Amino acid sequence: MILCVDVYYRDEGAIAGGVLFERWEDDRPVREATCHIEQVADYAPGKFYQRELPCIIAILHDFDSSFDVVVIDGFVHLGTKRTPGLGWHLWEKMGRSIPVIGVAKSAFKGTPSESAVYRGKSRNPLYVTSVGISLFEAKARIGSMAGPHRIPTLLKVVDRLCRMAAAD
Repeated sequence: MILCVDVYYRDEGAIAGGVLFERWEDDRPVREATCHIEQVADYAPGKFYQRELPCIIAILHDFDSSFDVVVIDGFVHLGTKRTPGLGWHLWEKMGRSIPVIGVAKSAFKGTPSESAVYRGKSRNPLYVTSVGISLFEAKARIGSMAGPHRIPTLLKVVDRLCRMAAAD
């Protein structure tokens, strides 16, 4: 099982969401969940994980470890020096037992060109980083996800899920 997670920030707190699915090519989740996090840390440049990680951990609990890999909206590591990013810290928090794939829409300074994945007819890549799974395999998995456009369908679904829950 694969779990895609995302976080949407509000004026007060955040909404974390997750969609669980069986195969990379699936276009519908088998389960969805959201949770409200009342307090989040302020944004600190270079330490984004301190704000986002507690939110992701909160939504992981709703899925009772019923997943084999986690896909995040962001980076596993940053730049050519591979500085630990959000995904790396998540992997550490999960005891280095579950692979994490990071999918980012914009490059971070120094993002290696080999992390680029082009989907559909888009001229703009997604940037994929990973830990616990090879970059080659992670890129192939993200490339194979359902959807004809740059952003895979289920990554759009989890984003929309968070935004809808925030509007309630």
